[in-house]
Amino acid sequence: MFDKVLASGKLEKKVIEHIKIHLKTLYSAAECFRHAISTVDKDSTFCVSQLEREADTIRREIITTIHQGAFLPFIRPNICRFIEIVDEAFDNLEDASFEFRYVNNEIFKIIEPECSRIAKINSQMCEILSLAFDALIEKGDLKEKNLSIRICEKQIDDLKFDIIEKLRKIEIQNFWDGKIISDFVDYLTRLSDLLEDASDYLYIIEISLK
Repeated sequence: MFDKVLASGKLEKKVIEHIKIHLKTLYSAAECFRHAISTVDKDSTFCVSQLEREADTIRREIITTIHQGAFLPFIRPNICRFIEIVDEAFDNLEDASFEFRYVNNEIFKIIEPECSRIAKINSQMCEILSLAFDALIEKGDLKEKNLSIRICEKQIDDLKFDIIEKLRKIEIQNFWDGKIISDFVDYLTRLSDLLEDASDYLYIIEISLK
């Protein structure tokens, strides 16, 4: 298991500690965004960009350390892909926060309950993903965490359907209002897909170590 891989050197331990920080930073960014959505405080979304920049520095450190020789060659691609997906999640969250700053407030009021619920579930999924990585390292129940993330993703799919049904009934006369709200909903709901993909890669890493 993973503990045997870790016993080989300091580089592996360094990568793992950085990945833990990376995932906790993602959770912090998701929580920041959740708060912005629930309070409709658009200015508070700028913390997402700040956390994304911090995460980018951490990601570069992780990749550099792996290229320095951390982990056996057969496992490196899966770890790197996991990090790439988490980085995509950061980018997606930053895009969602950017679009939110320009969303028409009157339109947003109509779908605010569903958006707030999605933002909360996204944050929960980030926390579960962090716990899933801990479970991988500590030989915990990764399968249970993976299932929890899948359940959350299904809940968001259902909420997205509800949002689309509401938006279809609205007559939007301004092109940009329509485009911005559409892009915002896409980014908001796509985050769960990325988190599910990241969780799946943890499972792939676990299987490859057996």
